[in-house]
Amino acid sequence: MNRQHVTAVLSLLLAFSWCGPAYAVQTPPDTAIIQNILSRREVDLDGRWNYIIDPYQTGYYDYRRKPYDQSPSGKGGFYDDKKQADKGELVEYDFDHSPTLKVPADWNSQDDRLLFYEGAIWYRRKFSLVPQAGRRYFLCFGAVNYEAHVYLNGRRLGMHKGGFTPFQYEVTDRLAAGENTVVVMADNTRHPDEIPTVSTDWWNYGGITRDVWIASAPAAFICDYQLQLKKNDPDIISGYVQVSRALGGAAAPGGQAVTIDIPEAGVHASVTTDGAGRAAVSIPVKKLEYWSPENPKLYAVTLKTGSDRIEDRIGFRTIAVRGTDILLNGKPVFLRGISIHDEDPLIPGRNRGEGDLRMLLTWAKQLHCNYVRLAHYPHNEIMLRLADELGLMVWAEVPVYWTISWENPETYANAQKQLTDLIDRDRNRASVIIWSIGNETPLSEPRLSFMSRLAARAHELDDTRLVSAALEVHRRGNEVIVDDPLGEKLDLVSFNEYAGWYWGDKPADLASYHFTIKYDRPVVITEFGGDALAGFHADSLTRWSEEYQESLYRAQLNMLKRIPSLRGMTPWILVDFRSPRRQNPVYQDFWNRKGLISETGQKKKAFFVLRNFYEEVGR
Repeated sequence: MNRQHVTAVLSLLLAFSWCGPAYAVQTPPDTAIIQNILSRREVDLDGRWNYIIDPYQTGYYDYRRKPYDQSPSGKGGFYDDKKQADKGELVEYDFDHSPTLKVPADWNSQDDRLLFYEGAIWYRRKFSLVPQAGRRYFLCFGAVNYEAHVYLNGRRLGMHKGGFTPFQYEVTDRLAAGENTVVVMADNTRHPDEIPTVSTDWWNYGGITRDVWIASAPAAFICDYQLQLKKNDPDIISGYVQVSRALGGAAAPGGQAVTIDIPEAGVHASVTTDGAGRAAVSIPVKKLEYWSPENPKLYAVTLKTGSDRIEDRIGFRTIAVRGTDILLNGKPVFLRGISIHDEDPLIPGRNRGEGDLRMLLTWAKQLHCNYVRLAHYPHNEIMLRLADELGLMVWAEVPVYWTISWENPETYANAQKQLTDLIDRDRNRASVIIWSIGNETPLSEPRLSFMSRLAARAHELDDTRLVSAALEVHRRGNEVIVDDPLGEKLDLVSFNEYAGWYWGDKPADLASYHFTIKYDRPVVITEFGGDALAGFHADSLTRWSEEYQESLYRAQLNMLKRIPSLRGMTPWILVDFRSPRRQNPVYQDFWNRKGLISETGQKKKAFFVLRNFYEEVGR
């Protein structure tokens, strides 16, 4: 283990000291997501950040390729934010006179020089804060792609890997009274042993892509909780509340009273923490309105201790599988879905805020969807809260995508961490009904072992939701065979198929296909579709035309309806998105054109085919 890795582990151990694991499964010490930390925001750090492009990581390594922050002095890097003390001093960087980037946002869409850039960029932001005695402060990031090295006032806080999951550092003893400086080195370089790996089908947007803020809390605070209907008993709200360790890392005192109020449901309950600061919750309820797409009921929930109070909006529902049916609140449901990337079609790049996210989900509602697949990685927490509000069930996914380093233990640990972070963050979102552990991963024994462990992990962390993945399929003539052995570990039979687009055929050929599916479980098609350039019109045999895509959708829906256990689908995809793999200069120009809506917001003809189908299914 190298010194850099040791430093990272130690910093994560320190971060973990304030909130231990709140469930029976033992989590690694770097999984310390603070539940609902958005509600504790005190200082907003979004806005303009100065930046320096650093393709050689000159600001991180010395000329012997040794990290400055691991030197005896810990100084020498760009995180020092050094100023020239006199006219003879050599300082080869200057944040004050450097350009700025908007945060949250990717860098690729803000500067033409950065469109294809992969490497390191340094960000700097100054802010003012006068810490209050007895309160704790956390520097919080919604997401940074991919690897983030974070410094406050010239001192290293830690390193985080994973471009789509949140993280935070306690900075209570690092803050100055007055002006403070945050410096982040964001690096979106692709590596074969990372999650995701070097090859994907989406743009590698770099930078601080989600919100940044300072959160504050009392010395001991409610750092985690879960409240949902008990498995197999919808008349009981069950879960837990976790109170943090005290300021300074002392163990949380036992015997703390925590009250849980849900006034509209007639709930006023009190629980008492044990010596680890944890209290189990089991509350009988009557006449509860269950959350559903038709009635996305959210209850105002308040949790209080003697020193802390936190509020949330939580929906209560059950999700289960019975034979080949998916049951929502005990009743069969067909998942009328669409896949969505975290990308803004109208303002290039990653979604920047609630308005962008609400627009995408509104378009899904216009399709008559009751369900969305948030592909291929964890989306913004706000997206999940909007899905709760709008009544859209969610497939939530981690970027275990295509050709992962299946036999590398560190790669598995990374995948498990990202999955755990996703589940920890969104465990109170009624909209989330499926945890997905990956997409289109090629068959092999090492892959089966890797993915089976992830599936078991997801079931351990949350036994009340379904676990799935986009499985592999193969063909024998006109027979489409689904017998991926990973299916034994999953609750659904989910798979991607691109008949009529990648299979060397035409839409008319789909009538001859039939499916042989090994598993007697609900079938949810996670992807199908084909490209169309919005505004390009021709006959239905002309690739790239709206008419071809329209014909393909009609043929696909007729083909899939013949699967007896079909219980849902998420065609690929709601909106066109950028991809370096898509290079046809006439029809693609680095865009994947499988969207039902163009990057300018124009609805293609296939949009209305799917909408009409869902309208019929939903009757």
